[in-house]
Amino acid sequence: MALISVVIPVYRVEAYLADCLDSVLGQPGDLEVVAVDDASDDGCAAILAAYAARDDRLRVVTLDRNSGLGAARNAGLAAATGEFVWFLDGDDWLPAGSIEAATERLRATDPDVLVLGYGRVYADGRVETHLPGVEADVRTDRPVTLATAPRLVEHLWLACTKIFRRSSLPVAFPTGWYEDVAFVLPALLAAERIVLLDRDCYAYRQRDRQITRTVDDRHFDVFVQWDRVFAFMDADPDRYAAARPAVFRRMIWHCLQVLGHEQRIARSRRRAYFLRVSAQYRRHEPAAGVPMPGGNEGVKQRLVAAGAYNLYEGLMAAWNVRKRLSGARRPAPVASAPPQRERVAG
Repeated sequence: MALISVVIPVYRVEAYLADCLDSVLGQPGDLEVVAVDDASDDGCAAILAAYAARDDRLRVVTLDRNSGLGAARNAGLAAATGEFVWFLDGDDWLPAGSIEAATERLRATDPDVLVLGYGRVYADGRVETHLPGVEADVRTDRPVTLATAPRLVEHLWLACTKIFRRSSLPVAFPTGWYEDVAFVLPALLAAERIVLLDRDCYAYRQRDRQITRTVDDRHFDVFVQWDRVFAFMDADPDRYAAARPAVFRRMIWHCLQVLGHEQRIARSRRRAYFLRVSAQYRRHEPAAGVPMPGGNEGVKQRLVAAGAYNLYEGLMAAWNVRKRLSGARRPAPVASAPPQRERVAG
């Protein structure tokens, strides 16, 4: 049995797939790779077949019809045999040394979940690095739980930036958009040993065609996914009571982030979306309440709690005008050469 099963859902990533596979198979490590062809209608199947023919660490699972990211990941999880599972999207990659660093930490600490640093990689070559211990102000030299380190919910809940003990996973991926929320949060809540690795171990490509830049009513799925998280906590309320306030605050923050992105919620649907956020607030607010955050975030959450949509929109419009005026007064930034991406040879 391999130590790590790397599960890669594959759908319409022909331009990126070879780099993704090279970044894994080109690194040493005790691993298997399970690629799930989610009925991709481009050249991905041929790429997978060619790689599988020359490297027996790669197995390909082929779905009869396109089933979506969550279902593809579940299919890969069902086929995996490793002690731990690491999800990797087919248009992303693992930086050199990531597998070795993750393996060392897994063997040294034996966690239920290993939380990794990652980099947002932009088309111009910029890399914005995020480290869990730094962002959440959590020590990395000992295991924690979400109850003892609740600020971990502030680190992106992307499934790909975590390595999970396969036997400890409490839920599968659900259907719908924002599926990572309803998979990662229960896994973190249930974990008795969470370990952090403050190293950039995942290259998260920022693409213009991501769903985060698509106006669509499916962004309302965010409420369904957070409801699943709270249903998970409600099944054992005493166990998760300590973490509930932090999870609640992060839910409201996330829902408002979706609303604040002009390329997600159509103008005609903003009121309905805002009122859903207000309903989530009333439904899931801890009985003892939660302290309001400071600054602009606290103002927004107070308006959500009051259901004051018109005031919220007026305030957002004023803030956006001020932001544009402030940006216009700033000197132009000095251009610098973007960092070069290292390609791991297969």
